[in-house]
Amino acid sequence: MRKLFRVLLRLLFKFRLIFGERLVFSGPTLIIPNHVSFLDPVLLYAYLPQNTCFVVNTAIAAKIRFILRFIDHVIIDPLNPYSLKKIVAAIKEGRPVVLFPEGRITTTGNLMKMYNGVGLIALRTNAFLQPITLRGPELSAFSRITDKVKSQWFPSIIMLVGRQVKLDNYSDMNFRQRKKQLSDGILRLLQENAFEARQLVNSRTNLFDMLLDASNTHGSNKIMAEDISGSTTYSKALVGCYVLGDKFRKLLANEQNVGVLLPNSIGHLVTLFSLFFIGKTPAIFNFSTGAENCLASGETAGIKTVLTSRLFIEKGRFEELAARLSTQFRLIYLEDLRQEISLIDKLCGLIRYLLGTEGSPGGSLILFTSGSESKPKGVVLHHSHIIANLYQIASIIDYTPRDKMLNALPMFHSFGLTAGTLLPVLSGLEVFLYPSPLHYKMIPEVAYDKNATVLLGTPTFLLGYAKYAHPYDFYAVRFILAGGEKLKEEVRQLWNDKFGIRIFEGYGTTETAPVLSLNTPLFYRPGSVGRFLPGIEWRLEAVPGIETGGNLLVKGPNVMAGYILHDKGFVPAPEWYDCGDVVEVDGALMISKKRQRNALAPTEMQRSTFPMQERAKRFFSIRKKKKLLNRPFVSTSAKLAKACYSCRQILSSLRNYLSLAVVRPIMFR
Repeated sequence: MRKLFRVLLRLLFKFRLIFGERLVFSGPTLIIPNHVSFLDPVLLYAYLPQNTCFVVNTAIAAKIRFILRFIDHVIIDPLNPYSLKKIVAAIKEGRPVVLFPEGRITTTGNLMKMYNGVGLIALRTNAFLQPITLRGPELSAFSRITDKVKSQWFPSIIMLVGRQVKLDNYSDMNFRQRKKQLSDGILRLLQENAFEARQLVNSRTNLFDMLLDASNTHGSNKIMAEDISGSTTYSKALVGCYVLGDKFRKLLANEQNVGVLLPNSIGHLVTLFSLFFIGKTPAIFNFSTGAENCLASGETAGIKTVLTSRLFIEKGRFEELAARLSTQFRLIYLEDLRQEISLIDKLCGLIRYLLGTEGSPGGSLILFTSGSESKPKGVVLHHSHIIANLYQIASIIDYTPRDKMLNALPMFHSFGLTAGTLLPVLSGLEVFLYPSPLHYKMIPEVAYDKNATVLLGTPTFLLGYAKYAHPYDFYAVRFILAGGEKLKEEVRQLWNDKFGIRIFEGYGTTETAPVLSLNTPLFYRPGSVGRFLPGIEWRLEAVPGIETGGNLLVKGPNVMAGYILHDKGFVPAPEWYDCGDVVEVDGALMISKKRQRNALAPTEMQRSTFPMQERAKRFFSIRKKKKLLNRPFVSTSAKLAKACYSCRQILSSLRNYLSLAVVRPIMFR
């Protein structure tokens, strides 16, 4: 029977068993798979040893009595705690026992909570834990998320067998604490296994190819991104990428690193993926830091050409910046490029889309952060680093394609690029790209109007939004992810009291693509920045004068390739990256002190927003006719928004501000 099931699974689902040689049990073993569909027991039965015992609850057992005649099983009543004795007895008899620690089929597509009873069983039996991760059944018609994903009858399925482990029994704790620690350990074990499964299954090394996969998985007609000028689907964006990519290929034939000077918009997004498609390395300029910084950034990265927009330069009052850049670099304006696109170019782009043409293997991008002697450093991130970070985040948070993200953080910062832009686009979430995080009155309105369920921001921005928002503006929000600076208790309490929303604080640096740790609904500790993501190794170095904790060093698949330093060129990253922070680790990561300012520290983030406020003031051309609020947390843009006659007036002005108006005709006309 098992052989027949294996043949059918390979034919129908292209089933792959990874590390099947690990299914050898030399002692008491508790097999703990994730539970994503009704197919899971069939998959496990087909490939686990014949003497494996399955745990079945009474409700399910009543429906499959005939099938259970042929399977070694234990029936338990979930409402009767004494039922656990049956499982303990089966394990002590030497039979491998299969128990789904979540206790139910996931309704999110990701791991759900772990029941403490599993920890109790592990404690009583001192058994080895055998994690198993199933990937693919959640996309089938047999899952419970068919309302959230584009379901398939026969999706590709893999089963990854993790390494057997035996958790610490925490003998120095009381019984309840030991159960809790063991359950947390099981959750961590399954999250690590889930991340490993994602890494091994996906062989993509180019973010453009990931976009192709997202289109195939979630539907080519699904809305990919939206901004105040409109929206785009996966199919339209991909056609635009092919058309622009072919033009860029000719213009940038002898160049590898290419400067990008564009606002937060769909046009910026399509430009990046066009460069990814042809294997070029975009270097995203932080235009808010002024001409000198942009010039130094371009020199550091060896830039010869900068892609920008005449409309963006005009509306943002960046004429001086453009003039300074043009003295050292060639500026290519998207408006001029649009005039050169013919009907043949568009047809070629459409044909490439229909054929599913993949991008060049590998790829990198460059983000700039502060360096010594006021010269910026270029942080070189390979696509594989960013993809790894996306998989790490996906292994611990239960977002789904039904979620809608609102991202106002700029793409020249790693938080806004990876977490706010690439994560939703490549995971099937619809993302609304807002051009500035400083519009404290408008962003709550956008969140309300677009039914946003995920919001990103620094604590400073979140405080501004909370002060101006109506208590119902964030009614649909499930997650608020905060980073870039320390989350103050007053901000946390304000969001909880006014909106009933818990803020999940995280930690990271540009050099780690960027997320290293994050609080989640499954593991949350106030005052901390959460637990390290799967795949992260860490160690602490003693710091003179510091008694507890130490300087944090990390390594993992998301750590950068190295720096590009001014007048020195590329410098590879060391084996262990020094985060520059003094921390304590006790289950969760606690930041004690910053030894040096890292990529998203508040001083740099806030410094880069001050010029944006002044440019917004000039752009809207609103004169100060009355005394406005003068609170320290209220940005100039928020004050300007208050002086406007209506939200419609602001949206009309911003619509002209976006350079998307330049790129959109290339894609859709």
